[in-house]
Amino acid sequence: MKTKIDHPGVYFPPPLFYVLIFFISIFAQKQFPLPKTFWETNIVFISGAIFVIIGVVILLPALIKFFKTKNTLIPNKPANSLQTSGIYSISRNPMYLGLLTLYTGIAFFNGNLWTFLFIPLVIWVVTKFIIVKEERYLGRAFGTEFIDYCKKVRRWI
Repeated sequence: MKTKIDHPGVYFPPPLFYVLIFFISIFAQKQFPLPKTFWETNIVFISGAIFVIIGVVILLPALIKFFKTKNTLIPNKPANSLQTSGIYSISRNPMYLGLLTLYTGIAFFNGNLWTFLFIPLVIWVVTKFIIVKEERYLGRAFGTEFIDYCKKVRRWI
């Protein structure tokens, strides 16, 4: 008899949520154009670069930690271990935080106010459809160790 393997139940690759909402923001700009003059300044370019750099600085250590511990990046696979140190001692979801920061940086480069207006939507979608499912799974998989971790470390930052 085949045993069912427990996992978070996230079947849509999380980075694609960011990409999908980004493309929706481009569509929104075409349908309901908002002014773009502010976006053509040096401060906007510098801000975008800063956000992209911060995003990479957050994302890379999280990815490296996952590879070192042989955990999977595929969200419908079971976790091998609970990540709680390094960048994971600052945020329970540094990969999603890093992707959000990259999304914001790219929004500066894209010069689309809709992309910024959709940031709360990105946070809501990622939280509701990914993070909550992953946290329920981690609670099942790691019990009190995960509960104690949640008491110490915030979900985003």
